[in-house]
Amino acid sequence: MRILLDECVPRRLRKSLLEHDVRTVPEIGWTSLRNGALLTAAQAQFQAFVTTDQRLPSQQNLSKFTIFVVVLVARRKKLEFLLPLISELQKALSEPSPGEAHFVGQPQTPRAG
Repeated sequence: MRILLDECVPRRLRKSLLEHDVRTVPEIGWTSLRNGALLTAAQAQFQAFVTTDQRLPSQQNLSKFTIFVVVLVARRKKLEFLLPLISELQKALSEPSPGEAHFVGQPQTPRAG
């Protein structure tokens, strides 16, 4: 599967997805594209888009795109916090749902006080 990692995802995460063809937004020169334009461009070349931007699904109408969006949810966006999600990410990628978002990990709960 061809996967695009959002610029907010550590590029070293690709080493955990060796069975896929993984590229990063900066690598292909799309850092200036906003989410809607980025998804439009990405769907022409990729089957999945992996991000840590939990707001993306509510900001974009994903049903108009043919790309599968996976949102990684961790306490921090650093590699060591995202690596424990790899197994669940790989499972999600094995059963893609284009035009939808799949959340991997636990959603953040607001702190009291």
